[in-house]
Amino acid sequence: MKICGKFFTISLLLSAVAVSGYAQENQSPKPWKAIFDGHSLNGWTPKFAGYALGTNYKNTFRVEDGYLTTNYDQYDSFNFEFGHLYYQKPYSHYRLRATYRFLPQQLPGYRNAWKNNGFMIHAQPPESMTLEQRFPASIEVQLLGADADTEFRPTANICTPNSHVKIAGALITKHCIKSNSKTYRGEQWVTIEIEVKGHEMIKHWINGELVMEYHEPVLDEESQHLSKFYDGGAMKSGYIAIQAENSRVQFKSIELQEL
Repeated sequence: MKICGKFFTISLLLSAVAVSGYAQENQSPKPWKAIFDGHSLNGWTPKFAGYALGTNYKNTFRVEDGYLTTNYDQYDSFNFEFGHLYYQKPYSHYRLRATYRFLPQQLPGYRNAWKNNGFMIHAQPPESMTLEQRFPASIEVQLLGADADTEFRPTANICTPNSHVKIAGALITKHCIKSNSKTYRGEQWVTIEIEVKGHEMIKHWINGELVMEYHEPVLDEESQHLSKFYDGGAMKSGYIAIQAENSRVQFKSIELQEL
């Protein structure tokens, strides 16, 4: 009887663990919430290369007609004042959804930076960036637009400032990898959704279509000094930021759902 009792107790414990694990895997995600309120930059902090945290250089990030906008009408030229607008807290497991469009270029494009923007995810803390630092250590979900005569220019690509990722188990050290998305020309609105599951998996959707999938983001070899912000070299969580890379872009909505 004692042996049977032990087996019965163990069985109950294993069943409880299984049920608990199933519940965790199948628990409902939290509701979507707007992290852009449609009329202000509340909750967001800019960081521009060469300027102190909190300086919105030349009013680049602003709200126009209810849209969060990067605008370069106060610039005479672009001298690599790359900017990032940080949301106020880090996340690890979430979905990020935004509807955006590109407007005509105001300044000459820098290399491939015409109609170019992006969401930085798993980004290092804004206060940890150096004064002159152009890009945070992060994973960039690159957003690209196209002109009427552009043959092929996909969006929701991945770039890896100070980081690496794996795709289908293979370590990728190339800086940018193109997605499988279509080319979106002109000023049409496009909806992107990014699903982030810590260090395990990240996926990009464009207008409901899965276009990119990768996993196990890590700091690159030259950025291990930042591991204290990531509890080691594995990038399991981090901040969300919007780029300003000399292109005019508008965001109609930006929403987040914690998983």
